[in-house]
Amino acid sequence: MTDKEEFISIFKENITREGSDKLLDFLENRSDFFTAPASTRYHNAFEGGLLRHSLNVYHCLVAYLERKRVKNDGPPHRDHQSSDGSAETAAIVALLHDVCKVNFYRVGWRNVKNEQTGQWEKQPRYEIHDTLPYGHGEKSVYMVSGYIRLT
Repeated sequence: MTDKEEFISIFKENITREGSDKLLDFLENRSDFFTAPASTRYHNAFEGGLLRHSLNVYHCLVAYLERKRVKNDGPPHRDHQSSDGSAETAAIVALLHDVCKVNFYRVGWRNVKNEQTGQWEKQPRYEIHDTLPYGHGEKSVYMVSGYIRLT
């Protein structure tokens, strides 16, 4: 299963709020969510890095919520498998926390010295191209809440 197939499967299985189909359509057809990097240099700075990062965060959150101590010490709504919709909340929070990074990067160029020849060469790199300059978290909330109701 590819990362994209896994994301779509988790999304469809867990996120069922009104408008979720339109949000998924936006991610698939009007954004670069599935191909964007997660950063310009360090943090999953490769094609598909944003998708991979979102899946990693989801799996870490689900594993955390499965811990015995979390289940025993927390209120019942913290169990991501409970019937009150917490599986949906976990999926929304983890999978969509960096939606603010869609259509955010573009490929630019930089000069890098070739260590073997000593010549300068142009190499591609990601640059930030932000058309909606909000803060990181609030921008994701703003974008997601345009499709689904958040609590």
